[in-house]
This record gives sequence, C-alpha cells and structure tokens, in this order.
Amino acid sequence: MSAVKELYIIRHGETEFNRQRKVQGQGMDTDLNELGQAQAAAFFKKYRTAGFDFVYTSRLKRSQQTVAAFINELQLPTKAMYELDEFRWGIFEGSKFDDFNHDYEKMVQAWRDGDYDAAPLLGDAPAQVAIRQRRAIEHIRANAASKILICMHGRAIRLFLCLLLDRPFSEMEVFEHANLSLYKVRLTTDKAILEVANDRSHLD
Repeated sequence: MSAVKELYIIRHGETEFNRQRKVQGQGMDTDLNELGQAQAAAFFKKYRTAGFDFVYTSRLKRSQQTVAAFINELQLPTKAMYELDEFRWGIFEGSKFDDFNHDYEKMVQAWRDGDYDAAPLLGDAPAQVAIRQRRAIEHIRANAASKILICMHGRAIRLFLCLLLDRPFSEMEVFEHANLSLYKVRLTTDKAILEVANDRSHLD
C-alpha cells in the first residue's frame, strides 16, 4: 500500500432529476443531462493532467458518465463498486423533495441526534450504508495507486467523509455539496486530512 494517497472525491454531474429537485437514490439510475455533461467535460479539462492512476465509481450511470473521459480517453484503470452507491431513499425515490420535506427534515434531525438507524420506509440508514462504505475504504487503502479519483453521490459522500475523517455521522450536514463539486482528502497510514472542500472552481 502506498504510504500516502490523494483522494479526489467528486459528486456526479447534473441529471434531470437534480434539475427538477426529484429524489434519485440508488433506485433511480438516471443519466447526466446536457448541463451535467458540460460539467463533466469542464472537470476533465481541468484535471486530465492531474496524474490520477485509478478511478472508482458507483454502479450508477450518472457516476460512471461523469468520469467516462478519464476511463475512455486516458485509459485509466477503474472499478465500479456497489459500496459507493447512493443511499436508498425507499418510498421517496422519484418524488420531488418538496413533497416530503417535513419527513426528510425529521429524519436528518434524527441523524443529528445520533439515531443512525433512522431510515425512510424501504430505504437506508447511515448505519447500514457505513458497513458497505467501510469495505470500500479498506479496498481503496489496499490499492497500490496513490492519486485516486472517486465519483459518488451527495448523501453517500457526506457519510464517506465522516468515515474517512473519523467524525460522527451526526456531522454529515457539515459537508455541503453540489453537482460536480470536489473534496480532496490526503490519506496516510494513520490519519486523513481534508485539504479541499466543495470546490467548484473548475466549473467557472
């Protein structure tokens, strides 16, 4: 294992569900829309020479489409992992956020209060998702690559950063995100350091 790793963790580009403020989750395998494709192109233009030596994605199309140029044009090795998929939002998937805002706020407050088993009906709780994300982190740490690009999803990123940085899940909301925003984390053998948070300067 490399002694130091640089992780570039990005959220996927915009989809029509994002534009319409609809819930996607793991069950909605949506494509990037025109803006999302432009965002992906802008990120590739800025970071194509960054020296990434491995790419991880979730299994969902919007994640894979966001980094397709790194995989197809630069021929970087890649792995799509279920462990990096978005939360399942259960009965809320496909609905507009405004239609269940009250229930959503109650659930997020439960997470802030330390109830990590709270979940939407037929959906995921942070405690469940953390089990699979820990497996992903173990896999990434064991990878010999030293500069790794990871494309994930909004809520999944929040939990992933808590795990990497050893912060309680109640602090998930600290990690703001937007489509194609970037977090950069430096991993050593014994700690993780957050170096960049929610950066979108590549989209300017």
